[in-house]
Amino acid sequence: KRRCLYQWIDYPSFEKELAIVTRAVPRATAVLAEQATAVVQELRGAELYKTPGVSETLDWVAALVALDREVVDLGAIEDTLGGLLKAREDVEALRGERLSALLSRAMSRRAWFSAMMAESTMSAVSPSIHARASSAARPTARPLVMV
Repeated sequence: KRRCLYQWIDYPSFEKELAIVTRAVPRATAVLAEQATAVVQELRGAELYKTPGVSETLDWVAALVALDREVVDLGAIEDTLGGLLKAREDVEALRGERLSALLSRAMSRRAWFSAMMAESTMSAVSPSIHARASSAARPTARPLVMV
């Protein structure tokens, strides 16, 4: 029998994932990268069959750039949600009010993070403050070695 060895890895913080996005998708505007990262971070707190990983964030941001989107709004999410979430049930469950509320929370997260970053450039702020920008991250399993 084949067996997989799994290593549980936490999702990255908002700050770290944003750095990954800006490096991997350089054509994304700063606002688009921040908003998309905030949306994905918020999605990870939702009850989903399959939560999006960093690769889904990167693919989604690249798709938004290809569609000439400069910001993430409700229309952009509704048009591309199937590219971000793998399970059809998750896409259907998030439509409507739930998606609107999620976007609102994500934009609040982004605003809070932007304010903290601005404050940290003005004064020496402990890095632990930035860690609070991410929600309680749920770990994901990824196969490391096929045995």
